[in-house]
Amino acid sequence: MISSTRKAIRTPWARLSAKTPQPVKPPWSACWAGTRPAPRPKRFRTEPLHPLKHSARLPNSCERWRASSLPAGRERRSPVSVTISNSTPLLDRIKAPADMRDLSPEELRQLADELRRETIDAVSTTGGHLGAGLGVVELTVAIHHVFETPHDRLIWDVGHQCYPHKILTGRRDRIRTLRQKGGLSGFTKRAESEYDPFGAAHSSTSISAGLGMAVARDLKGERREVISVIGDGSMSAGMAYEAMNNAGARDCRLIVILNDNDMSIAPPVGAMSAYLARVLSSDTYRSARHMAKEIASRFPRTVETAAKRFEEYARGIVTGGTLFEELGFYYIGPIDGHNLDHLVPILKNLRDTDEDRPVLIHCVTQKGKGYDPAEKADDKYHGVAKFDVITGTQSKPTPKAPSYTNVFAKALIAEAEVDDRICAITAAMPSGTGVDKFAKAFPDRAFDVGIAEQHGVTFAAGLACEGYKPFAAIYSTFLQRAYDQVVHDVAIQRMPVRFAIDRAGLVGADGPTHAGSFDVTYLATLPGFVTMAAADELELMHMVATAAQIDDRPSAVRYPRGEGVGLELPERGTPIELGKGRVMREGTTIAMLSLGTRLQECMEAADELAARGLSTTVADARFCTPLDTDLVTRLAREHEVLITVEEGSIGGFSSHVLDHLTRNDLLENGLKVRPMILPATFIDQAKPDDMYDAAGLNAPQIVETALTALGRDTSETPARA
Repeated sequence: MISSTRKAIRTPWARLSAKTPQPVKPPWSACWAGTRPAPRPKRFRTEPLHPLKHSARLPNSCERWRASSLPAGRERRSPVSVTISNSTPLLDRIKAPADMRDLSPEELRQLADELRRETIDAVSTTGGHLGAGLGVVELTVAIHHVFETPHDRLIWDVGHQCYPHKILTGRRDRIRTLRQKGGLSGFTKRAESEYDPFGAAHSSTSISAGLGMAVARDLKGERREVISVIGDGSMSAGMAYEAMNNAGARDCRLIVILNDNDMSIAPPVGAMSAYLARVLSSDTYRSARHMAKEIASRFPRTVETAAKRFEEYARGIVTGGTLFEELGFYYIGPIDGHNLDHLVPILKNLRDTDEDRPVLIHCVTQKGKGYDPAEKADDKYHGVAKFDVITGTQSKPTPKAPSYTNVFAKALIAEAEVDDRICAITAAMPSGTGVDKFAKAFPDRAFDVGIAEQHGVTFAAGLACEGYKPFAAIYSTFLQRAYDQVVHDVAIQRMPVRFAIDRAGLVGADGPTHAGSFDVTYLATLPGFVTMAAADELELMHMVATAAQIDDRPSAVRYPRGEGVGLELPERGTPIELGKGRVMREGTTIAMLSLGTRLQECMEAADELAARGLSTTVADARFCTPLDTDLVTRLAREHEVLITVEEGSIGGFSSHVLDHLTRNDLLENGLKVRPMILPATFIDQAKPDDMYDAAGLNAPQIVETALTALGRDTSETPARA
C-alpha cells in the first residue's frame, strides 16, 4: 500500500519478532546516578522485513511497550489532552539550552509536556509540519539537556521535526511566524541561528554533514560531539548508507540517532531493550569489550576473527542491529524515544566515553505523539493547515479549481485506461504527486521507490527498455538529486521516460529549498529532450496525453503547486504538435512570449498596456525544446519589443530564444529583447504571489519592463475607457 506522506519503502533489515519478552526491572533510580547494572541477555528470534510490507504494524504494540517501559510504581501518563493549558511556567524559564542542563528528571518531563503544548499551539496558528515535531519532543529535550549545544553540533535530517528545537534555542518569541514572510524557516537554517549548524530540507543529508564536521573537529584537535538525527524514512536513500559506510571505515567519533517513527525496522521491546541499551552504551562495557579485543589480537588471526564474529552475532541476536554493525557502527537499541528515563542515561554514557567510534542509537517514536487528533490521523498531521486545537479541525479554504496535482492524476489515469503500458513512479511522495490516486485505479502499475530519486529514474529507464511507458512524478527540487541518472541512463540512451515535474517555480511556505527554479535549465540543455510547461490545467491534460505518445525520446512536463485557473476539463487530453506554441492575442508593438503559468500575468499586463494605447501580442510557447522557431521568428519580425517570461533561472527558456535570434540575425533590425526570469538569488518563504512579486514576474513588473523598453514613462496613468 502506498503511503500518504514522504516516507520510504523500507530496507529489508532484520527485525525483532512480535513476541515481546517479559520486562526486566533494572534499578531505575540508578539510571540517573550513572550506575550501570550488568546485562541479562535474552535470545530473540529474528525474521526478515519484507520491503513491500513496511507499513504493517503490530496492533497496539506501541502502547504495550510504553506501558512495559515504565519504572515500577509510576503510572503511565496520558497523552496531552486536547483541552490544552497555555500555562508553561518551566518553558518560560528556558531562554537557551544552557538553562536546561541542571534540570531534574521530573523537571525534564514537565518541560517536555510544556514544549509539546507550545508546539501544538504554535503550529495551529501557522500550519506546517506538526506530526514529526511532536514525535521528537522528549528526544529534543534529552539532547539539549545532555550535550552542550551549540558547541556540540546537532544536525536534524530534513528538518520537519525541528520546531521543538527552535523553541528551546531562543526562537520561541518568533515561533508563530513559522513559514511566513519574514518569519522563521520551516527547516533548520544556518543564517537563522548558531544552533542550526547545517541547513536541511531535503532528505538523508545529516550523516554526511555530521561526518564532515566530525572529521574537521579531529583535524583541528578540538573536543566536541557531533549528533545527527535521521528518520527511518530517510534511511531508504542511498546517501545515508554511503555516509555510514564512510564513517564506519574511518572509525570516527560520531553519534547517529535513528528516529524510527514508523515502527518498521523493529517492533518495540520494552524494558529489556532499554536495560540492554544502557549497558551496551556504558563505558564499563565498552572498555571491557575493547580490552577483550586487545587480548584477542594477540592470538592467531583465525581466533581473533572468530571472537569478533561471535561477539557481533551475540549482540545482533539481542539488539537486531546487525546491519549497522556491519557498516562499522556500534549499535544501541531499540529504545523508547518518548521515555526520558531511557534516553538521558544512554546519551550521558556516550558523551562521557573516550572511545572514538561511530555509534547509532535506535529510538522508536510515534508521529503526532501526545495530540489525539494527530495520533488518530492517517498522515499523523505530517503537514497541516491552521487548525482548531480542541477539535483538530483544519481550516483549509474551499478550492476554486482542482489542483494541478489532481489534474495530472486525472489525465494520467485517463491515458492508462486506454494503454496498459503506462506506469507511474513516485519517490515517496504519492499524495504530493497524485500517484496515490493512480495507484487506487492501477495498483499493479504504481511504484513507490522510497526516498530514492536516483534509483527511481533508472528504474523508469528499465521499464522503458521493455516497452512500458513510465511517468516519473517527482517534485522539481527532488529531481535535482537524480540528474546524473537523467543524463546517463535516460537522455544518452534516448529512453522514453516521461517526467511529470510537480512544484515547478516558486512554491510558497517551504521556501528556497523546495523551489523548482532550475529544471528547464538543466533538462532543456540535453540533446533530444522534450521540455513542456503547462500554462493552465487544460494544457496540462493535453501535455500528459502528448507525453504518452512520445516513444522515441525522453520528455518532461512541468507544472506548479496550487490550483488551476478554473477551466472546464475534458475526460481525456488531446496530444498537441511537438514544438508548436499558440498565440493567445494579436498585437503590433509588443510581443510577450511566456513559458508556463506566467501566461495569466502576461494577459493582465497586455490589458494594462492596451489601456495605455499599446497593442500587445501574447503567445504561449508551450515548449522550450523543441523550440517553436517559426513563432519566435514571426514575433521578432513583427514587433518592436519581445519579452520572454518564465518561472525559471538564467540559462532556461530565454537563453534558447536568444540563441535562435542571434543565429538567424533577428537582432539586427533594432528589436529590443527583454528576458524576464527568476533572479540570481534564493527567495525566502512567503505566499507564492509575494514571492513572484519579489522576483519581478507579476503583471505590474511585466508592464514596467515593456514601457521601459519603449522609453515610456512608467508612472503615467493609463487612459482607461
